[in-house]
Amino acid sequence: MEELVRPWRLGPRGRRWFDVLLAGTLFLIIPFYAIQAMVSGGAAKDVSSTNHVADLVLVVIQLVPLLWRRRHPVIVYAIVAGACGLQVLLLDYPLVSQVSFPIAVYSVARYARPRWGLAALAVGLFGSFLGAYDWLGAVDAASNGTAQDEINWSTYVPVVLSLATFPVAAWALGALARTRAAYVDSLIQRNEQLRREAEQRAELGATQERARIAREMHDVVAHGLSVIVVQADGARYAAEQDPTLAPKALETVAQTAREALAEMRQLLGLLRDGDALTRPQPRLGDIATLVEETRAGGMELAAHLPEPGLAVPEGVALTAFRVVQESLSNVRKHAGPGAAARVTVTAEEGSLTIEVIDDGRGAAANATDEPGGLGLVGMQERISAHNGTLETGPASGGGFRVYARLPL
Repeated sequence: MEELVRPWRLGPRGRRWFDVLLAGTLFLIIPFYAIQAMVSGGAAKDVSSTNHVADLVLVVIQLVPLLWRRRHPVIVYAIVAGACGLQVLLLDYPLVSQVSFPIAVYSVARYARPRWGLAALAVGLFGSFLGAYDWLGAVDAASNGTAQDEINWSTYVPVVLSLATFPVAAWALGALARTRAAYVDSLIQRNEQLRREAEQRAELGATQERARIAREMHDVVAHGLSVIVVQADGARYAAEQDPTLAPKALETVAQTAREALAEMRQLLGLLRDGDALTRPQPRLGDIATLVEETRAGGMELAAHLPEPGLAVPEGVALTAFRVVQESLSNVRKHAGPGAAARVTVTAEEGSLTIEVIDDGRGAAANATDEPGGLGLVGMQERISAHNGTLETGPASGGGFRVYARLPL
């Protein structure tokens, strides 16, 4: 899965320096008011030095809080808005430092909850009406009432709209930035979730594949070695009684060992990249070969198999072969000497049934299955993968019975 490209963002340190640079640039206004306050007495007779000191104090209150606008946007906005309201009461003219107000509105809309952003916008709109009324009144007072006829709704409304543009634009930009940041964060979170799910699916698939290979290895090794052990014992007995029978038994041992080795190499090839062999998996028709090999090993075995060429899914055919193979291996290992078995494979009514019955020691065979072995467990896993059913247990009249049903 392709990794989501994260959008470029300032880190915590970069954001801090950005706020310092922003406030520092605006702080350049302070020396202007300080110098004006010092020379106010001789430079402007109609403006007292007290007003300039008030200007300086208001500028500081409006600008300094911007350093904390990201971490405490609502508190910073309250301080800046309060300073702007105090300016309306003390002064009759705007200050350049009032640019901090739309910045504070943007910060609330961007970093606080939406309701706080709407509240900041409402206060900003109210301040636009109040500021326009105050400043136009000051203009009228400065003109000794000569501008009263000129200041009416036609002049008041455009000024209000002009002032309202700043908080509205700041709120819109802040809300848009907050929405976009939330959307990008959700995409990043979703991508991380998909990546974790993909890793979990890959790990689960690898676990299932290891379990499948373990089942195949168990079936191959258990069947091959059980045949080899039986034939080797037979060859030893034949060598003592009738040496002419020994070569045939040894030939069966060698053939079984070669086939088991070939299947093991195929399975081990799956564990190495680029080394997977292409030997075909056993099919339904190979059960007949398995029966002949078992008979050649000395077991009395009756078989009722479907007609050659019966078309069944490859997975079902392989499972049926492994069930018969594992069942016959268990008969050789656990049913006791001289035990006979019967294999029945039937395809009817949309299902394939497999039944293997022996007349050996019966239920004791299940108890003597190799400790921690994968025999019946692997058989159950194979059949469950095809939504089939498996029944194992003592057979009526003695012996052990394995019955499996696989839907086609």
